[in-house]
Amino acid sequence: MSSENLNGSLETSFQNTIATVEFGHPASNSFPRELLNKLTAEINSLSRNEDVSVIILKSQGEKTFCSGASFDELLKVENEEQGIEFFSGFAHLLNAMRNCDKMIIGRVQGKAVGGGVGIISACDYVFATPQSDIKLSELAIGIGPFVIEPAVSRKIGKTAMAQMTLAPHEWKSADWAFQKGLYSVLASSEKLDEEVESFAQKLSSYNPEALYEMKKIIWEGTEQWESLLFERAAITGKLVLSDFTRNALLQFKK
Repeated sequence: MSSENLNGSLETSFQNTIATVEFGHPASNSFPRELLNKLTAEINSLSRNEDVSVIILKSQGEKTFCSGASFDELLKVENEEQGIEFFSGFAHLLNAMRNCDKMIIGRVQGKAVGGGVGIISACDYVFATPQSDIKLSELAIGIGPFVIEPAVSRKIGKTAMAQMTLAPHEWKSADWAFQKGLYSVLASSEKLDEEVESFAQKLSSYNPEALYEMKKIIWEGTEQWESLLFERAAITGKLVLSDFTRNALLQFKK
């Protein structure tokens, strides 16, 4: 396995004005900080690219869309500064997706946990399969979904977010996520790519200026995220150092 594979991979392909960004990591498509930074930089770059009108965000493999933060890196956090720095990675990514000038279509082929649910929440339109169950497992390891909460609550509401957060061992079904508005469309695994591509082509045929103005309207009222998400990262950065979290992470690793 190459070092690139150990750190994860990120590839972008282009078809007409559609950019497809695919991330992957051998540990269930989890995100070490380096991969988070790369994805954030890529979203920012595509936002400025005048030849791109629509972005498709997808991950490798079949079973898991994204399992959130890298447990290996969480265990390496030794002080509060490192903790804040690590969780700021998700804050930077969510803000990049929110501020992106282009519509982002999420292609969710499997389960999502923690930060993965946050990334889905920051997409503008999401296609998922019936296998795409979701879970916010953070409380079980002594932290909470603090950084991603504004994105999740914005999509599914505070009540549904709380239901997920307070039952951290419980998977919510893809149908539940669809009913709550996290997923825009449920498609079979066989039809997923066809439906995503068809929708992306339609979307990319519309006036890019109209799409840009619509994107701004969709994200109205989230300006405070520029500071809020980093305040939340500070909360998590402290909690990750607790004995409770250390022991829980070690148990999860086993």
